[in-house]
Amino acid sequence: MARTPSNMLPLGTDAPLFNLLDTRSGQVQFLDQIRGDNGTVIAFICNHCPFVIHINECLIALAKEYQAKGINFIAISSNDVQNYPQDDPQQMKLQAEKLGYPFPYLYDETQAVAKAYDAACTPDFYLFDDVLKLVYRGQMDDSRPGNGQPVTGNDLRHAMNCLLNNSPNQNIQKPSIGCNIKWK
Repeated sequence: MARTPSNMLPLGTDAPLFNLLDTRSGQVQFLDQIRGDNGTVIAFICNHCPFVIHINECLIALAKEYQAKGINFIAISSNDVQNYPQDDPQQMKLQAEKLGYPFPYLYDETQAVAKAYDAACTPDFYLFDDVLKLVYRGQMDDSRPGNGQPVTGNDLRHAMNCLLNNSPNQNIQKPSIGCNIKWK
């Protein structure tokens, strides 16, 4: 397992706009149309990464909890499907349906969106406010496969609570760690 850290895009950065194929619906989705009223979490994930598999259940629970509070979740896979066919759009659709993802699972075929976000690993999390300014980036929590830490979502949860309560996030924002994005 590769252990690649995220790049930590500067806070206050505007969310790069995109339109990508939603593998579940087969429709192109625009960030402006699927963002949340109170905030938006963009997660770079993929099907096969053990770091993503490790946090999937918690990610789904967080999405369900916070979507009810106006924070939408969007998952994006940017991996090279020529060399990683388990991450192709059809497999993404099957994975999303099997796990019951309550959010769109978008395919970044050209990898332009991952590059615009300076994404480096899976999972990699970005939280934007209601006007799509970056307020958090980094890890979901301290848990990693095999490290014995429970998957809680505490770092991302704290950031979302700060956003909803209009209070500053004083916690140190730690990079996510995961498999590197599989670049073409």
